[in-house]
Amino acid sequence: MATDEKQGESTPLDDVMEDIRHELVLRVAKSDRDEHREIYDALEDE
Repeated sequence: MATDEKQGESTPLDDVMEDIRHELVLRVAKSDRDEHREIYDALEDE
């Protein structure tokens, strides 16, 4: 395995990395919605 970390134990760095991942997912989802707005609007109107 790449790491020897035990599951269940969380370091401050793990917490920060999880916050960053969460923010990136939100930003990518928003960007996708904005980029494909016409598709989302069409699907809502069906």
